[in-house]
Amino acid sequence: SGIRSVGVIGTKATIDSGSYQEKIRQKAPGAQVSVLATPLFVPMIEEGFVFDDISNAIIRSYLSRNELEGIDSLILACTHYPIIRNQISRFLNFEVNVLDTARIVAQSVQKFLSEQDLLASRRAGNDLFYISDHTPYFEVIANMFFNEKIELQKRNIWV
Repeated sequence: SGIRSVGVIGTKATIDSGSYQEKIRQKAPGAQVSVLATPLFVPMIEEGFVFDDISNAIIRSYLSRNELEGIDSLILACTHYPIIRNQISRFLNFEVNVLDTARIVAQSVQKFLSEQDLLASRRAGNDLFYISDHTPYFEVIANMFFNEKIELQKRNIWV
């Protein structure tokens, strides 16, 4: 891979798990890995503070920190963060490769299911989503996103 210095941003639980750091070091042993917990991003997004002065100030505050200095790639290690991906890229002057893990995982799962001939042609049954944290605001946003009532179950995915 062409990655020399990668930053990872996510919730405290994600960063503290060490999962991303471990996998990056396995896949790209020579890469410098820098991590930064960005816990305000989730409530900021869930409360609707996106594309405004508040979100820009929080993004600037986090991404200006020394931990992320000199990175050539940035992994968005939270399902919420793609919502602010363009703002993050803009703050980084479009000079950093910003990787959307949600999209990468979705594409990988689709490819696997297709190769195994397991891709459903239509939806059947209710959707169930496992989440690592649960807030009433997130449930409201998730239901709005899918335009229907969905079932969320909180699970500890770090064990």
